[in-house]
Amino acid sequence: DGCGHTVLGPESGTLASINYPRTSPNSTVCEWEIRVKPGQRVQLKFGDFDIDDSDSCHSSYLRVHNGIGPNRTEIGKFCGFDFQMDGLITSKSNEVTVQFMSGIHASGRGFLAAYSTTDKSDLITCLDSASHFSEPEFNKYCPAGCVIPFADISGTIPHGYRDSSSLCMAGVHAGVVSNTLGGQINVVISKGIPYYEGSLANNVTSKVGPLSTSLFTFKTSGCYGTLGMESGVIPDSQITSSSILEWPNQTGQVNIWKPENARLKRAGPPWAALISDEHQWLQIDLNKEKKITGIITTGSTLAEYYYYVSAYRILYSDDAQKWTVYREPGVDKDKIFQGNTEVYQEVRNNFIPPIIARFFRINPLKWHQKIAMKVELLGCQFSIGRAPKITLPPPPPPQNKNDEKNADFIDDFINSVKTSLQTDKTTFTPEIKNTTVTPSVTKDVALAAVLVPVLVMVFTTLILILVCAWHWRNRKKKTEGTYDLPYWDRAGWWKGMKQFLPTKSTEHEETPVRYSSSEISHLRPREVPTMLQTESAEYAQPLVGGIVGTLHQRSTFKPEEGKEASYADLDPYNSPIQEVYHAYAEPLPITGPEYATPIIMDMSSHPSTPLGVPSISTFKAAGNQVPPLVGTCSKLLSRTDSASSAQALYDIPKGQPGPGSADELVYQVPQSLALSTGSKDE
Repeated sequence: DGCGHTVLGPESGTLASINYPRTSPNSTVCEWEIRVKPGQRVQLKFGDFDIDDSDSCHSSYLRVHNGIGPNRTEIGKFCGFDFQMDGLITSKSNEVTVQFMSGIHASGRGFLAAYSTTDKSDLITCLDSASHFSEPEFNKYCPAGCVIPFADISGTIPHGYRDSSSLCMAGVHAGVVSNTLGGQINVVISKGIPYYEGSLANNVTSKVGPLSTSLFTFKTSGCYGTLGMESGVIPDSQITSSSILEWPNQTGQVNIWKPENARLKRAGPPWAALISDEHQWLQIDLNKEKKITGIITTGSTLAEYYYYVSAYRILYSDDAQKWTVYREPGVDKDKIFQGNTEVYQEVRNNFIPPIIARFFRINPLKWHQKIAMKVELLGCQFSIGRAPKITLPPPPPPQNKNDEKNADFIDDFINSVKTSLQTDKTTFTPEIKNTTVTPSVTKDVALAAVLVPVLVMVFTTLILILVCAWHWRNRKKKTEGTYDLPYWDRAGWWKGMKQFLPTKSTEHEETPVRYSSSEISHLRPREVPTMLQTESAEYAQPLVGGIVGTLHQRSTFKPEEGKEASYADLDPYNSPIQEVYHAYAEPLPITGPEYATPIIMDMSSHPSTPLGVPSISTFKAAGNQVPPLVGTCSKLLSRTDSASSAQALYDIPKGQPGPGSADELVYQVPQSLALSTGSKDE
């Protein structure tokens, strides 16, 4: 009566004393007989050992024997509190007897141990967690029977499990190892997350867990994709059932809970059977053989109809005629899968080994109120590898009896090789997660390797052509115009012009520029843009008679350095000929100087004029201060050599004949400004 948790598998298992991890009762005994395949040996590893040693292992102890029965031989006798046994106990044969004796004692948890065949050198126990290992990735062998009630796990796939969780119990929950068989796990350590979800899978309940420094996940073959129930890849016509629940609601409308409603995460009612008994089933046709590794189920997902299936069997077939009930290897009874405990929670069960079949059937055995469920299948495509053909040269014709015997031997050998190749077919699992499309690797990869670079080059060339065309078109538009600036000088043109323009006053009125009739005759007709609506220029640009220079020749009027500009009287003359307005000053002639020379005038003897008359002439006063505007009217006179003249005009550009009269020489003037009164010339 001293036996506790016990699972004895064909290659591995787990055993523990009664009441472990609590104190074992007094005067109890248990004996385990372990057998593995002939030719193999058994290795035993302790995860925890705490047996009272107050009487030197006389009444309380653990004893290990080689063999079973009266001919067994003792390997060792062990006792002690928190006894650390890091090594393995190895047998000399394929049979081992483990005996536990508990005498009179006050404390002691007992023990927990795991066993396996000696070819599993990386055996661990059900108590080992990820925090016991420092490697970022490692492989371990989990024994059978690690679903134990005294171990906890937190987390789920694919997010991962908390580092304090039992590695082997988490492996069962994730579906990578079987609790009945055990198996190899490939563990990867990662950075922890703040919150770990809980779920029910493979009869293991994981709990919600708090933040941890690290977590672990499992490397798998990747054959855990959905097979098409939720996505609709499996059509409605391939989902059938033994019966369908039909019933009218309060309004008289008939509700039909059809088998095609049994799609996981689909809104609405589920599939429900008309009669709730153990003969009902839900069948799914996958259209061809596939590798099925798991199933996820829920209840009705309707709060007002609290229906769900709590236990079921799985059957499969290749022709929908002969059905096979799923059983675990080495077990002679059907496997009963744990279903749902309420209507909303998703419960997952994995098939180890997986099912290879086309038709899949669920047979409910236990339910709540009525049989109702939604499902999704997990797995991947399945393909069979063909045996390679072996070609041998034909044997030469026999020359004697010995040669005939050799020829017969060769024929028998070839036939035996062919038979073994035909019977021992190998299967493999493509490592894919999206299982709705059969992968085609060689052709697709070769085609993609050619098409992708070609398409990239074509699209890159088109983009470059479009960008160049757009750039050329914009440049062409910018180069159009009567007096356009070179392309490299356009960016600073406006900034350069603004320094010659005073700030604009809202009280000033704009006056068009006027030209004399003699000047108009020298100009060619052209389309002139509208008058500049900007500030008045600091210096007026003089018009130059003669032939206009070539386009793009820059025209400017260079003022005297170090002095400020001022405004004088406006030109009172008006031309009877049609007015021509220019937004820009005319360029200097090719043979002329680059700048016109301004005249510095002595206005000390300038007679005052009546107020209110706008001024036209522009001059630069001596000194550093800007003279105030004078509200007088002063006629422009032709320049003479008389020293007695108190007024002066602009100098005539070099290379041009002087005007015959005052009427023939007219200068371009700035826009008129409202002049302040009471100012004096300096």
